[in-house]
Amino acid sequence: MLISIASGKGGTGKTTLALLLAAAHSQLTLIDCDVEEPNCHLFLQPQWQGPEQEVTIMVPSIDNDRCNGCGACSAVCLFSAIAVTGKSALLFDELCHSCGGCLLACQQHAISEKQKPIGILMSGTATAYPGIHLLKGTLKVGTPSAVSLIKRMKQESLQLTGDILIDCPPGTSCSMVSAVKGSDFCILVTEPTPFGKHDLELAMNITRLLQIPTGVVINKSDGAAGDESIETFSVSRQIPVLAKIPHSLSFARQYAAGCIPSEFQNIAASIWQRLTTERSARA
Repeated sequence: MLISIASGKGGTGKTTLALLLAAAHSQLTLIDCDVEEPNCHLFLQPQWQGPEQEVTIMVPSIDNDRCNGCGACSAVCLFSAIAVTGKSALLFDELCHSCGGCLLACQQHAISEKQKPIGILMSGTATAYPGIHLLKGTLKVGTPSAVSLIKRMKQESLQLTGDILIDCPPGTSCSMVSAVKGSDFCILVTEPTPFGKHDLELAMNITRLLQIPTGVVINKSDGAAGDESIETFSVSRQIPVLAKIPHSLSFARQYAAGCIPSEFQNIAASIWQRLTTERSARA
């Protein structure tokens, strides 16, 4: 199964749950798609296999000696990445989505393509959990979009066998959508607060649009009104609450020390049981 772990906001515990599930399974691939601040490697301490791979995208390169300022490239660009001034074209490559439309539209053959580095990809096996394979992406500072890097990471995972966990970026932007797209199941991690509920609804809207089966895990559970509000809302959306992870000082101390706590492995095991049932139902 391809299982994505997401949320509507940062700080809810996506990485925490991903690590708990990985440790409970012990034979899978974990993809850290939170490429702006990847941190799964801090806990898994992987032995990296081979050198880091540079990930690039194709962006236009404009020859202003050939450009006559006709504006065809600017007209075809849906993202305003090219502006025409006088008889030359100006590229804003931060806005470019690498669609190649400008290259096709230019009748003067003034546009070619060049590679632009956007990040790096690393692969390795966890030291303490030899059955866990980790793919880590790191977005280059100043790169506005992580979508291409996330897509490359998911392509790399297609060469692997077994279950795959994706630790998604926070929020509900294009990066999150790219990470969860194609999942067999998506776990939405939330917290029992008004902000958590609001952003959970946004994330549920994404998985509904993508038609991905979804479950909810309540982290930092207070066992009170906050939990009840999240549960009532999830029931109204016909989405099951898979588990609750309560507050724990010992858990927080171990996690802050860079360890995957074993305190809630029973919860992780119960989630895997629910996922196995889901897999059987889909089969």
